[in-house]
Amino acid sequence: MKKLALAVVTTAAVLGAALIPSGPPVEAATSGFGSALSAIKQLSWQTNASVNALATAGNTVYAGGLFTRIRQPGKPLGQGDAARTYIAAFDRTTGAPTRFAPKLNGAVWSIATTADGKYVVIGGDFTTVDGVPRKHVAMFNVATNKLVAGWDPAVSYRVAALAISGNSVYLGGAFGRVDNKTRNRLAAVTVNTGVLLPWDPDADDEVHAIDVSDDGTRVFAGGAFSTLKDDDHYALAMLNTTTGDAFEMPAAAYIPEPDFDCTSRVKDIDTLGNKVFVANAGSGSGCYDGVLAADATTGKLLWQNNCLGATEAIKAIGNWLYKGSHAHDCSKDGGFRDGTGTHHLLVESALNGKIGPWFPNTNGGGTTKVGPLAFASGGNDLWVGGDFTRVNNTAQQGLTRYTNAPGGSQPAAPAAPKASSTRAHKATVTFPTVIDADNITLTYTLYRGTTKVGTWKRTSYAWVKPTVTTFADTGLKSGTTVSYHVEVTDGRNLRKGAATAVKIR
Repeated sequence: MKKLALAVVTTAAVLGAALIPSGPPVEAATSGFGSALSAIKQLSWQTNASVNALATAGNTVYAGGLFTRIRQPGKPLGQGDAARTYIAAFDRTTGAPTRFAPKLNGAVWSIATTADGKYVVIGGDFTTVDGVPRKHVAMFNVATNKLVAGWDPAVSYRVAALAISGNSVYLGGAFGRVDNKTRNRLAAVTVNTGVLLPWDPDADDEVHAIDVSDDGTRVFAGGAFSTLKDDDHYALAMLNTTTGDAFEMPAAAYIPEPDFDCTSRVKDIDTLGNKVFVANAGSGSGCYDGVLAADATTGKLLWQNNCLGATEAIKAIGNWLYKGSHAHDCSKDGGFRDGTGTHHLLVESALNGKIGPWFPNTNGGGTTKVGPLAFASGGNDLWVGGDFTRVNNTAQQGLTRYTNAPGGSQPAAPAAPKASSTRAHKATVTFPTVIDADNITLTYTLYRGTTKVGTWKRTSYAWVKPTVTTFADTGLKSGTTVSYHVEVTDGRNLRKGAATAVKIR
């Protein structure tokens, strides 16, 4: 479950939420970027292997995965590191690790925190924590960093998904029994005692994602299953919080059922307000890899996008939905075409699913070559975990973070304009647009010497050929030489280009 959503979203960001390449331009937010977050990565420690799960509690972010050591920013493997066996905690403000360092004997695949921030629950492959038996799930006191004594549900196999609402901890994964009672891949226990609850949706295949609506009335489960309680429910279901019975969810029908060419599985679910967002990964050429949004009460589809490249992680912040994937073709939604590279980090409008103004990136390093696998936010930041070794073209393994610190990424420096004079008293000046990693619409000003001669707003995307602006400067004195340069701003950052001189006929 998520914590507080971004409390204040700028008017400009709200207006820009509907943005698509062929649509209206978006004004840069006054903070210097167009969505809720800057594209500049902030300092954070790294891991020596993939981060599979993230969650926040107050000013602490918890990371779990396959890693066994963490290390300082900028350090290569084996330098400036410390032991952390599959679980670690970091300060959300500084990115530095806390003293939380339990020793597990297996990987962590899921993390959730209680709404009051007092407890954190982890799930995975482990069976002991600091030598104490804990069968695939464990709870810690956030204030003391101690394992909660007596809270010890015995789960038979991997817990891959967790969500907490009220006094219930919802578990999803690959298990078949909890406390020696049949619970096929979905179960619930109490927060205060860990006692198994009657909740039993009975999935026939693995569950990868689980979340609860913000009003606590619906549980959303996703994965590779085809049936719940022997009824057909492929990949996604909306469940009663007490009985585990499935409500009708029309949006689930938009995930294609498996056939010889395509198997699409739900990999992540995030709820915010009265919306639920669902991320899919498909196996097979052209198989559904996108994101859909549904009404969290009726289950009706609100929108769906069809970018290709498996979506592994999503997080809603304000009117924006941040996406971790290996997207390589979003042409069906008016975005980039195949062949433009892999866009591991993107933002989409939470209002309509269209690509928004945020373009940092990771690589697909590590062993899986996937890239981002998990997101978490405290409301004004985004922590990104996964299987990567580079972030924004610099070395950074496993973990990174972005915030809403004012300023944002600077626009690229504009090129020197092209200028010519083929007619008396006149010069023709042209210049192309540039790219900004967290804005799409920029303001361009053309100067003749120190005199401003024109201002334009232009929208540009890295995957689209730059727009060229042409300006005719008239009334100039023949025989004189004048110079022109372009300045570009995103509303906070200003870049000045080189000048070009031309002799007027």
